[in-house]
Amino acid sequence: MNPAKTKRIESLDVLKGLVMIIMALDHTRDYFHFDAFFYDPADPLQTDLAQFFTRWISHFCAPAFAFLAGMSAFLVGRRKSKNELASFLVKRGLWLIFIEFTLVCFAWRFNIHFPNISLQVIWVLGLSMIILAGIIYLPMKYILALSLAVIVGHNALDYLTIEDSVLWSILHEQGGFYITPHNYLRVVYPLIPWFAIMSLGYYFGSYYDKSVDAGHRQRLFTRIGLLGILGFLILRYFNQYGNSMIWEHYETFAQTAYSFFNPVKYPPSLSFTLMTIGGTFLFLGTTENLKNKVTNFCSVFGKVPFFYYILHLYVIHIFALLLAELTGFGWETMILDGWITMSEELDGYGLSLVWVYLIWIAIVLLLYPLCKRFSVYKTSHKEKWWLSYF
Repeated sequence: MNPAKTKRIESLDVLKGLVMIIMALDHTRDYFHFDAFFYDPADPLQTDLAQFFTRWISHFCAPAFAFLAGMSAFLVGRRKSKNELASFLVKRGLWLIFIEFTLVCFAWRFNIHFPNISLQVIWVLGLSMIILAGIIYLPMKYILALSLAVIVGHNALDYLTIEDSVLWSILHEQGGFYITPHNYLRVVYPLIPWFAIMSLGYYFGSYYDKSVDAGHRQRLFTRIGLLGILGFLILRYFNQYGNSMIWEHYETFAQTAYSFFNPVKYPPSLSFTLMTIGGTFLFLGTTENLKNKVTNFCSVFGKVPFFYYILHLYVIHIFALLLAELTGFGWETMILDGWITMSEELDGYGLSLVWVYLIWIAIVLLLYPLCKRFSVYKTSHKEKWWLSYF
């Protein structure tokens, strides 16, 4: 294929920004929703439509962002040699892992002793980039085959359990371990199949080459998206392979639907990936030419996603600290040892879901001008290489 144009592809920025905005809703819910301290919002026996939807829509964030990170890697690589791109991916991957262990872990708990270190989405994106640095040397058809093989086949590993294995937890199964008597490490996002979702994005990034007709790309992505969602429905209906947690029939249709539309995310099952990446393809295929005030708003965050991600964690936690102080719990209760909803000191803390949405909107609006200014600065100072890491 011929080198593509170097201008930014707006639809990718719009989708990145949209998933970042939705992600902030999920994290706001974690820190402010009263019910989050008592039950899982996806529990069919206790949830309702508003709570379930608030959690369910956030499922699209991590897969979409991993996929888009792969696409971005391909687009960045148009201006670099393979060796230069590989070097960039390794350095960026190591940077993200470092940030997960430091700024991100601190943002979640505000505890300088780091008693609980969670390896979450930034960690797995960083590790996946390091692996992608090797994958890019393969012919494109092999990258596609490898990506699909891992995404489709990794659920066969669900039947393999290795007790107390840090390596196995990093690869495929959530796990937790004491790295010192006072510091606990929990792998929330195992590597497989996240790196394959990213490499799949790298492959489909090639469809943004100028030699590919835009109409063909849009039709293809729309078809793939619809097929992915159909595949999810069929696979989920038969309730066998592709998800380690089967769905169940309950007394009401709503409860059964909650169970059906809640495939396993950690690690992302085939059902989960078909549902979320199918939605990602469908969005990209149907909105490429869409441009209005909403898309302009979303694209501001999509142009500086890493900057936004770090910033939103700190703002949410600071707001929660203020609420704890104002509601009599004391700001000190927001200096956490573990996950916020597991803190016994916060029993009775929190607000209704309506307030969660209002706080979320306020946080997004607060971050908008900061992200816009940083985006402008980044665009006007391309000579500063370090800005590419933010």
